Amino acid sequence: MDLSDVVSRYDEELNTEEFADVDASANGLQVGPDEGSVERVAVAVDAAEATIEAAIDADADLLVTHHGLVWGGLDRVTGRTYDRIAPLVENDVALYVSHLPLDGHQTHGNAAGVADHLGLEDREPFGSLGPVDIGQMGRAPDSYAVEELRAELDALDNDGDPTRVFDFGPDEVRDVAVVTGSGVDWLDEAVDAGADAFVTGEGKQKVYHEAREAGINVFLAGHYATETFGVRNLAAIAETWGVETTYLDHPTGL
Repeated sequence: MDLSDVVSRYDEELNTEEFADVDASANGLQVGPDEGSVERVAVAVDAAEATIEAAIDADADLLVTHHGLVWGGLDRVTGRTYDRIAPLVENDVALYVSHLPLDGHQTHGNAAGVADHLGLEDREPFGSLGPVDIGQMGRAPDSYAVEELRAELDALDNDGDPTRVFDFGPDEVRDVAVVTGSGVDWLDEAVDAGADAFVTGEGKQKVYHEAREAGINVFLAGHYATETFGVRNLAAIAETWGVETTYLDHPTGL
């Protein structure tokens, strides 16, 4: 399959252009030629030396990641940046990146994956960022006790680290808002939407008091753990195109 075809199909499916003005990530093809051939795709959460080496070992033609190498421009290709880019170029492995488009996609995205995992229904976009949304909100068909919801999130791939919970909200949880990764800045939106719980990956100091004062439960399930869904869904899409895929799991525990 032509590399340009893979890139254009992913860009169209993920509505990449809609996020161009709000995302610091250079989404789309970050490393690679204008023309090339793709027979095998590797997917990973992070573009780092470990996952790049694993993609090379897997004989991948294309590495697809959520966190890429270019954020807000690229001034120099030296040091750590060179150590990551050089193996891609030397081994003819292209790099495709989807950051916020993959967080907020209402079917294939990370927040949608968490909502799937929790069995949420009646879902709607959540987590507004300018003209786009980067999360999802839904309702559990049966109420979760706080510890039950924690247990469901502990089942995510966070390298054994337990979900951190600020249980300042209702004992029974029905309405759940999700912004994956580092999403605590959307806590107030969750409160305004009437959520019983807000699920994200990692927290900031301020979230403790904000959650306590607002009377909402906050679950910090791990940045990595909440963001494995999107790239795995992109692998599944590539398989429908007749392309071989492999998932490179490299949890950080964070």
